[in-house]
Amino acid sequence: MDKLIRVLIVDDSAYIRKVMKKMLSRSPFIEVVGAACDGEEALELVEKLNPDVVTLDLVMPRIDGIAFLRQQMPKKLVRVIVVSISSESSERVLEALDLGAIDFVHKPTSLATDKLLEINDELLTKVKSAANVDLKNVQPQNISKLNSSPPQKIYFNNKKVDIVVLGISTGGPQALRFLVPQLPANFPVPMAIVLHMPIGYTRMYAEKLDEISTLKVQEAEEGQELCAGTVFLAPAGRHLKVIPGSQGIPVTHLDFTPSNTLHRPAVDVLFQSASEVYKNRVLGVVMTGMGCDGKQGSAWIKSQGGSILTEAQQSCVVYGMPSSVDEAGLSDRSAPLDQLCRCILEMI
Repeated sequence: MDKLIRVLIVDDSAYIRKVMKKMLSRSPFIEVVGAACDGEEALELVEKLNPDVVTLDLVMPRIDGIAFLRQQMPKKLVRVIVVSISSESSERVLEALDLGAIDFVHKPTSLATDKLLEINDELLTKVKSAANVDLKNVQPQNISKLNSSPPQKIYFNNKKVDIVVLGISTGGPQALRFLVPQLPANFPVPMAIVLHMPIGYTRMYAEKLDEISTLKVQEAEEGQELCAGTVFLAPAGRHLKVIPGSQGIPVTHLDFTPSNTLHRPAVDVLFQSASEVYKNRVLGVVMTGMGCDGKQGSAWIKSQGGSILTEAQQSCVVYGMPSSVDEAGLSDRSAPLDQLCRCILEMI
């Protein structure tokens, strides 16, 4: 790294501010430049210190995390990582992401215990990743408003694909809220998605995405038939696989294995299983996210004769997962977010 990542910690607990500063300061690439006890102080310190990354608690006195984002983002975009506890509602975290927060870390406790140290590695990784985010790709707005008119029905002739599988991570909640509502009601194949999220958030996220989409969007359950016009979101904590069904229609299968993957669910696992069932009639889509989950799975799809579409660097919040696929020569086509829907329909 060329320079230190300057971090502002925002949390109403003095103990948590102290421990987070200690965790972050262990990295030679991070400098904690300030700490705020609520959103009001955070607004002042952002203007004064101009941090590269802000870690943000959501439940605070006076101005809470949501109110901070509502006031700060229209004035000046900042790279925000939400650090929330399990008792805070999933809805509040999802709202923070809609308002422009880049990512979030599940805080295990708000108490003064060493349990907080469990997030050390994840916090360091996400702060470093956030520091590289191009702020022009952070869109703090109600993305459903961008899709003001319902998608038109499209007539599909001689389709080449029987399923679309999609992998996405950092920046994913916002990007999917833009992409999925653009898909027409007569979308001719099922779509299965792996989005890296902590346990407890995927069901509500699927419900909110369903509200603004013409397709049916749901958190995947065991043994569901993969029918056209339905989007299946992998539940956090379990892999989503595609397996043959007894009625001749492939079905969903939720599994804790393999256990040696960096993520569960993993994009690689979904992609490999889809290619084994659908062979050359799979379209894999790899979008914004850090790391390389999806690279191995894309190789499986390509080995069976399927196709791969990647999100272009110019629109990615983090150009990690798509980059790993592109650099391996596995991508058939690349497009920015605002053109991905059209490319998916053309490739089907």
